Amino acid sequence: MTVVNNSSTVPGAAAPFTLSPLPYADNALEPIISANTLGFHYGKHHRTYVDNLNKFIAGTEFANLPLEKIITTVAGQPEKVAVFNNAAQIWNHNFYWKSLTPKGGGEPPAALKQRIEVSFGSVDACKKELASAAVSQFGSGWAWLVFDGILLKVIKTANAGLPQTMGLKPLLTIDVWEHAYYLDYQNRRADYVNALLDKLINWEFAFQNISE
Repeated sequence: MTVVNNSSTVPGAAAPFTLSPLPYADNALEPIISANTLGFHYGKHHRTYVDNLNKFIAGTEFANLPLEKIITTVAGQPEKVAVFNNAAQIWNHNFYWKSLTPKGGGEPPAALKQRIEVSFGSVDACKKELASAAVSQFGSGWAWLVFDGILLKVIKTANAGLPQTMGLKPLLTIDVWEHAYYLDYQNRRADYVNALLDKLINWEFAFQNISE
């Protein structure tokens, strides 16, 4: 799933990014993530990032740029933090939806499993490190499985942070902003994270990313 830039090539033209459909039905991740949570998370929070970015870039030099180009251009610029936060959160959420799949979890594809074993020792060790990063992230943020060109690693980022600004290739992510889980799990972030890793994590998506 991607957010599409429907802008024309005319300088200064309106360039609305649009919220693309989820890659599955809104109840497809139940009972791990309810349709109620998905409705609020995708339909309200994610949509708000899209609406805000369109407002912030209208009539600017960013109006005709692809999403990733906007992110890399404004990263680290305090005066552009609102543009970065909303653009990065659109990208992060697109990636998060793809990081989940109905009937996920289980064993990664053999080639990815081999890389995981080289980097972490075992799939279980990788999952434990992902869970630890997700649970220990203070406040809002993300836990990521990334590739540094040699090994797989687990990192965490705060707020709208994402691996590309660190020169790392993201393979999958776990959203630990409260709106991702609070309606279903209240303050039990660990239960949400562990259920997601056991039942929804999309190893095939991670494999596709490392293979690109």
